[in-house]
Amino acid sequence: MAKQYMDMDTLKYLLYDVHDFEKVLSKERFADYDREAVDMFLDAVKDFSDKELYPTFMEMDETPAHFKDGQIHTHPVVGTVMKQGGELGLIAAAFSAEDGGLQMPHTAMTAAYYIMDAANNHLPGYLGLTQGAAELIVEFGSDALKEKYTPKMLTGEWAGTMCLTEPQAGSSLSDIVTTAYPQEDGSYKLKGQKIFISGGDHQHVDNVIHLVLARIEGAPAGTKGISLFVVPKNRIQDDGSLLENDVVTAGDYQKMGQKGYCTTHLMFGEQDDCQGWLVGEPNLGLKYMFLMMNGARIAVGRGAAAVCMAAYQASLAYAKERPQGRRVRNDGKKDVHEEPTLIINHPDVRRMLLLQKSISEGSLSLVALTALYHDLLHTTEDPEEKEKYHLLLELLTPICKTYPSEDGMRSISNGVQVLGGYGFCSEYILQQYYRDIRIFSIYEGTTGIQSLDLLGRKVAMKGGKAVMLLGNEIMQTIKEASAHEDLKGYAAKLGDRLKNAQEVLGHLSQFAMKGEFERYISDASIFMEYFSKIVVGWLWLQMASRAKQALLTGDGQYSTEFYESKVHTMKVYFKYELSRTASLADILMDADVLTIPDEEKVFA
Repeated sequence: MAKQYMDMDTLKYLLYDVHDFEKVLSKERFADYDREAVDMFLDAVKDFSDKELYPTFMEMDETPAHFKDGQIHTHPVVGTVMKQGGELGLIAAAFSAEDGGLQMPHTAMTAAYYIMDAANNHLPGYLGLTQGAAELIVEFGSDALKEKYTPKMLTGEWAGTMCLTEPQAGSSLSDIVTTAYPQEDGSYKLKGQKIFISGGDHQHVDNVIHLVLARIEGAPAGTKGISLFVVPKNRIQDDGSLLENDVVTAGDYQKMGQKGYCTTHLMFGEQDDCQGWLVGEPNLGLKYMFLMMNGARIAVGRGAAAVCMAAYQASLAYAKERPQGRRVRNDGKKDVHEEPTLIINHPDVRRMLLLQKSISEGSLSLVALTALYHDLLHTTEDPEEKEKYHLLLELLTPICKTYPSEDGMRSISNGVQVLGGYGFCSEYILQQYYRDIRIFSIYEGTTGIQSLDLLGRKVAMKGGKAVMLLGNEIMQTIKEASAHEDLKGYAAKLGDRLKNAQEVLGHLSQFAMKGEFERYISDASIFMEYFSKIVVGWLWLQMASRAKQALLTGDGQYSTEFYESKVHTMKVYFKYELSRTASLADILMDADVLTIPDEEKVFA
């Protein structure tokens, strides 16, 4: 296994030097934190990850979570992580002090979970879903629900889940049929089933608190009739003891990756004795759940970025140790009497490694910026600023979820290729990263759903204002980079791509204006790929510009090689990745419409 699974210097460089995280720390809400305090927290999480998470990564793949004798069995480290994670504040940290939390910035929490994801992506979800479920109760639940459930969730004694998907509905939440029947005591009896429930059950906690979407009997059809309920695995009695609540674990899905992260099938009310309690108002459940889902989508992007980084570190370490072949001399010949060179010296291997570096670090920058916008949105009182960060966050969230997931797969595929035949063998870690990352483009809404959200909703918000605001941010970076002579050409290239994006959007929007909405969104996934590459190109130019500034002033805290590496990788990204947007634009502006169903039997 690789000795290094992520790069703390790059993480901190992006937080402080590139995205100016200290402007978040200056907000009144975060008065208890400064850079030193956050760094101490992140270093503690790294130490925890080194000792507990990373050493069990391959073990959890070799001994998957499984269903046996009516129970889900998971690796013992799940219990360690729930207990020690609770003690470290990894569940409670993001909550307000009055709710029992540490009032830590979302950006810092994102960085902490990124470290854990890179160490062992099978584990942080147990903590993260517990945090998310508790967040819903705190945000929308009654004082009684908060007092009853959240204290032990924040300490990791109890776990939490999000129960949305049903067998017959899949991603179409408007079609869920789990039903809640009102009872005289104000509770509800639930009946139905949920599938693909991450962290849905395990033996390492005393209780699991499920946040369940269901319809109150007689509620309107579609998403307007969905409510949210707290449904504990075990009901809490007046004396504090626990009583089974007719929530049955029917099985665990065996997956190609993330095998240590259990994924369960739950049955509610098979014995007509499943009690639940309404969260907030009736029929607003989907609205409430989206508070958690938007955060979860950023978390999915974070996890994919972390897996991508870990795979890069593993393939880089291998390339630095594996001798094979000889370098080609300028006369086109090789000297067979020379010692074999390390494969990192072969240009094609270097290209693949640099591709991995550009995608993994670009993904991390995207995740960090999205989390930063979340903090700025929730700490500003200025209406104009609040609207700005709201729109930017809405626009970037589907990109943040999708780019690291989709391009992360391509990055890790290149990592497997770096190892050659060994990359396909189970004793080497690259194959596990390749299998693990595949789920991230499916979690919390598939790439297709995220793409429809981006093009169908977010691009058009407030007459395109979100895109305009993002364009302003990009232009600011172009201006900053243009001050450096050797970055001018790259700044100009990004400016050209930005103009091209306006042309593409102008072309597509004519279909929406004519009411041809299916035509407008028919290539939404292509648009996601296109637009994401431009956004990450912006982030790389930003990274390179700050690195160049540090090189010129000499006052940066990292080595010359560190900064030069950022500039070089930006150039790699622009040559090999940003240039791909030209062909994607051709697809988006092509007149042929080939995927909308018609009378032709194209699959005959």
